[in-house]
Amino acid sequence: MSDPILLAVLGDPIGHSKSPLIHQAFANTCGLSIDYQAIHCPKADLEKTLKELYAAGALGLNLTVPLKEAAISFCESLSPQAQRAGSVNTLIRGDRGWTGDNTDGAGLVDDFRAKGINLDQARLLVIGAGGAVAGVCGALLDAGVARIAVMNRTYERAKVLCDRFNDARLMAMSNPPLDSPLDSGLPFDVLIQATSVGHSQQRPHLNPDWLRAEGTVYDLNYGPAHVPIAQWAETHGFRVTDGLGMLVRQAQLAFHQWTGKLPEIEPVYERLRKGLTST
Repeated sequence: MSDPILLAVLGDPIGHSKSPLIHQAFANTCGLSIDYQAIHCPKADLEKTLKELYAAGALGLNLTVPLKEAAISFCESLSPQAQRAGSVNTLIRGDRGWTGDNTDGAGLVDDFRAKGINLDQARLLVIGAGGAVAGVCGALLDAGVARIAVMNRTYERAKVLCDRFNDARLMAMSNPPLDSPLDSGLPFDVLIQATSVGHSQQRPHLNPDWLRAEGTVYDLNYGPAHVPIAQWAETHGFRVTDGLGMLVRQAQLAFHQWTGKLPEIEPVYERLRKGLTST
């Protein structure tokens, strides 16, 4: 009997991660034996941990906050998606080191489509300018959006991210904004909450006037971290959804890269959703 395939997710914090459950379910569906570990990894320990896991024979890794941008420096090669984003969420074992990829954007766009959220010529407001935002902007632009405003507490960080893509549809804004978004011919159709403050049961500064009355709030978080933004959206009558669907869909793409197998999503998604609603 062959040894299980060694996989892992790295992050700080990591205790909330559903990735071990997701990938174990994928493996069961595909008839594979895996050992998927959740490893607490502060940014200062990333290089050492990546070397140790490569030496141990790990086939692939997932990365979450705050490692997605930092890991770029430790990859032997990058996919076009990762190069464009300057951010990686998936590492694949290569002959001499790790190949970095980013499946976040494709997973997010797939989830928008599954939920019937139209991106064609949509105007998006993204709150946050970290690795998660860098990972999804390219795919959102490719989906045909009309505008993406990246709003961040530090304007300079948002501008650096927007400049990286060299696309006139991207604009940087500070949060709170120095000028009203309405001056740019808005409100927005979709608000994407992409900060990690929900893990501290907080939410970023938001104004309901930024979003049209029939707009959608999409939070990249899920579980308890989703509660603050969900309460705000429901108070103001907006449609709101968490990032669980994106999580499962980006994981499916990573699993396919590691194993060559593309597992079904719905059984895993429903199992996770039931687990969240029962807690």
